[in-house]
Amino acid sequence: MSRHTRISLHVAAALLAALTTFSAAAQSTSNGNVSEPANVLRIGYQKSGLLAILKAQGSLDEKLKPLGYSIKWFEFPAGPQLLEALNANSVDFGYTGAPPPVFAQAGGVRFVYVGAEPSGRHAEAILVRGDSALHSVAELKGKRVALQKGSSANYLLLEALKKAGLRYEDVRPVYLAPADARAAFESGTVDAWAIWDPYYAAAQQTLKARTLVDYSELNSPNNFYEATRDFAQQHPDVIGAILGQLRTTGLWVNDHPVETAALIAPKVGLDQKLVEAWVRRYPYGTTAVTDEIVRSQQVVADAFYGAHLIPQKITVKDNVWQNREVTAALAAK
Repeated sequence: MSRHTRISLHVAAALLAALTTFSAAAQSTSNGNVSEPANVLRIGYQKSGLLAILKAQGSLDEKLKPLGYSIKWFEFPAGPQLLEALNANSVDFGYTGAPPPVFAQAGGVRFVYVGAEPSGRHAEAILVRGDSALHSVAELKGKRVALQKGSSANYLLLEALKKAGLRYEDVRPVYLAPADARAAFESGTVDAWAIWDPYYAAAQQTLKARTLVDYSELNSPNNFYEATRDFAQQHPDVIGAILGQLRTTGLWVNDHPVETAALIAPKVGLDQKLVEAWVRRYPYGTTAVTDEIVRSQQVVADAFYGAHLIPQKITVKDNVWQNREVTAALAAK
């Protein structure tokens, strides 16, 4: 076969592929039908939090269809694992407590803060077993405390120890993911467990665990929505749509905890009363990442650096994404 013939065949094949694609597109939009979304948004979520509620509702799927997006959902046991996936470009958007992004920024993860939520003062705690002899945080000195390193519970432990006049080095942290930490707590391998909802509510309900301390009298940081830096910079309209739906849904959840629990309990495989307990402990209200929130998060980052839990001092503002249109839209809702 001559070179000229081979080139002609390649051109013909390319033309055929183009015509086929055009024909399919025309067919999908004829008679008023809209084609399926061409882009896929990958969202990382946890059992607690508004993203799990949006997934159960299907409301975000509908919000993003006009923008040409469908959604793939990925569940994570905790924030650090979610941000690892964000770093690996396995997800585009996610939700965590305050500490995971601090550890992620210190580790060079390419992400940005795009939105914030107030955190519940009673939504996480340091627990002991019902028959434990421990009755104060000061008594944790020399004891084994299970927790997910770099999680929101890690900051709770840090702040609780500080208030009790102890250093982080005064306890024996046992770093475990939530499921493994529960097993260690239940078996008595550890003396206490720092954990958040819904694991906290489950331990109260099924293990009869006793709360040693929560955020009632401590500095309570925000929770955050994060995205890859590239996605946020390239798709501010999508970020704005997500945050807008989160705010709308969050305000509805605040007024409808029973209905929310009934909706998501079967989706997350938890008892409805348990789900209602943790839903009631969160004051939802999605906002942009304001300068005040940045300052609050800097306090968290500095605390971890001061305790030698991150290798370098970081500047939170360096990883904050802000958009005037999105901020104005959230403020108007």
